[in-house]
Amino acid sequence: MASTKLTRTNGTATNGQKMTFSTWFKIGTQSSQQSLLSSVTGSGAATDLKIMASATHNNVFRFECITVEGSTIDLKLNRSLRDPSAWYHLVIAVDTTQVTSSNRVKIYINGVQETSFATATYPTQNHTLDFSKTGITQQVGAYSNSNYWDGSMTHIHFIDGTAYTPTSFGEVDATSGIWKAKSSASVTYGNNGFFLKMENSGAMGTDSSGNSNNFTVSGTLTQNVDTPDNNFCTLTPLIRMAITLNNGNTQVTDTDSSWYGVGSTMGVSSGKWYWEYKLTRIGNYAQDGVMGGLGGNGYNDIYNTYVGSKTAGVALNTGEGKIYSADSSTTWFGSANSQGQIIGVALDLDNNKIYYSQNGVFGNSSNPATNTNGYALSATIIANKPLLPCSSINNCTIDYNFGNGFFGTTAVASANADGNGVGKMEYAVPSGYYTLNTKNLKEFG
Repeated sequence: MASTKLTRTNGTATNGQKMTFSTWFKIGTQSSQQSLLSSVTGSGAATDLKIMASATHNNVFRFECITVEGSTIDLKLNRSLRDPSAWYHLVIAVDTTQVTSSNRVKIYINGVQETSFATATYPTQNHTLDFSKTGITQQVGAYSNSNYWDGSMTHIHFIDGTAYTPTSFGEVDATSGIWKAKSSASVTYGNNGFFLKMENSGAMGTDSSGNSNNFTVSGTLTQNVDTPDNNFCTLTPLIRMAITLNNGNTQVTDTDSSWYGVGSTMGVSSGKWYWEYKLTRIGNYAQDGVMGGLGGNGYNDIYNTYVGSKTAGVALNTGEGKIYSADSSTTWFGSANSQGQIIGVALDLDNNKIYYSQNGVFGNSSNPATNTNGYALSATIIANKPLLPCSSINNCTIDYNFGNGFFGTTAVASANADGNGVGKMEYAVPSGYYTLNTKNLKEFG
């Protein structure tokens, strides 16, 4: 989150020539550089593991080290990491005692070693890394007071004194073939090593390595239920970039009087689904609903105008309290929704209906649990499945909760789970409906 980081000052290093860094991460904004781990010294030396996110860098991972000893490290991948729906596993293994320069730093993504680099400058043999030096301050999620991490991170390991391979932290699932995290790593952490599980919301800087190398948290660090084991829906920056996404792609902001839209990372063709959004700031209007697919009319619904203006989308216009589809409106609440209200969306693709609630009360005397008075989706919308949650805003800020338990950086008060025991929602999830995540999609989609 913006202006949030974890810091700790090193003690005596075990071996400054060998280290391993491992973390799972899910990218957020794609318009700025964001640091996963860094160290900065008073002498001008600095080391940074970062995602270079901008119009020119396209979410490229870079390991950059500038030292006063003249042994610069600069490894920049030749490919982008741009999937906002995915959790990535990163491992950096360093052993500067190796004779062959390319063996001194190895980078792995999802268990596979990266061998193609746009820039490849390796450290000199036997170089001592700043990450492990005595008295150096390490930062997780920032570089000094900039490059703050906007996405999610979990299972953050730092090993002082040993270069490990990815199999110490992850493994291939025998059923799915997908790379997944191990519940515990088979490693020796060394003096300055640490393991941040991020599992205690009241002590997010707690070290679980056994070293008690705890970190100090600065800023507002939030804990959600979106993990590599159960990946939750978010908004996606890949459809339209004329808006601003923050807080791990769950907040969308527009500051002018033009319509701008954004889609999400998960689509559904069957089942019953529930999510919420908060009208954090209403300047003009917000239209929030679902669209069919990412092509044709569905894409145009959020790119050229607003959701519900064409036949492949349906949305609630919060400025009127009406549902729009094919630019035709139907009264749902009878009056405009107010700033600060929380809107619930219940999408029933077994009966092809959609419902909206206002602070927990569904409009139009409807009840999604009993299939009563829902808004019927048109044949055109149904023909364009899968349907994706989406938003069109006009000078507004909207915070979404797909089950991760937050509106922006504020935790929901009630933490209602769905019938599968998954998610944290502000209001009760209607019976038979589920939050949007990979676990529920597998079981009910």
